[in-house]
Amino acid sequence: MSYLEVLEKSRDLILAHKPFCLVTIVDGRGSIPQIMGGRAIFTAEGLMCGTVGGGRLEQHCQNAAIQMLAANDGRRSQLQTLNLSRDLGMTCGGEVTVFFECHGGSADWTIALFGAGHVGQALCRLLVTLDCRVVVFDNRPDWLAALPSSPRLSACLVDDFTDGVARIPAGADILLMTIGHHQDLEILKILGREKQDHPYIGVIGSKSKAASLRKRLGEDGLPASFIEALICPVGEKLGDNSPPEIALGIASQLLKRRRGTA
Repeated sequence: MSYLEVLEKSRDLILAHKPFCLVTIVDGRGSIPQIMGGRAIFTAEGLMCGTVGGGRLEQHCQNAAIQMLAANDGRRSQLQTLNLSRDLGMTCGGEVTVFFECHGGSADWTIALFGAGHVGQALCRLLVTLDCRVVVFDNRPDWLAALPSSPRLSACLVDDFTDGVARIPAGADILLMTIGHHQDLEILKILGREKQDHPYIGVIGSKSKAASLRKRLGEDGLPASFIEALICPVGEKLGDNSPPEIALGIASQLLKRRRGTA
């Protein structure tokens, strides 16, 4: 497998948030079973692609890579120098230095988006370029099909928008931009009665819509703390009311709040 193919496979795994360990022969002397720069990718299931020489060396590297991935102790890399005869019982007689580097894993930032309309389409094309996972709920198959294809995005067809609430990942940021005021209100009622912690709940709309939503939620007995924490209208005012510029304002607000700069 060429270096380019290893890079492409690494990219696919990173985008899919699949943990893996890239092992590279960075130095060697004497007789060794693979060229300098030989690479292999290991996942928790074992060798995925490439090779560092096969045999006992590759088995050792696989075992070490799997242990690093399973430990999840913050150690992302290590360097090992191995005497092939003394350490591994191989007949080559040489010595290799291999570099282990772990990548990937679950995204710690998830955004649940209700509504795959014009703004949702533009926003998703921005979000999939960031290090996050996006889950989109809609009851229109054609709009879901128009979303960008990315390992970072999951499109979920629901009969009713409220059906998606139970499928929101824990700790996710939430954006509501459904096809109507009533749908947003019903979702908010469910969220307001739950005890889950969502750092960001934003609703697209105007100041008058925001006032109406807060009034209705208060009349329905939702906690004042929940109502006050709602962000509506959502996003920063960066340009006009075209979907791409609204999406830019929302993405900017999400990033600033995520980084603690808002």
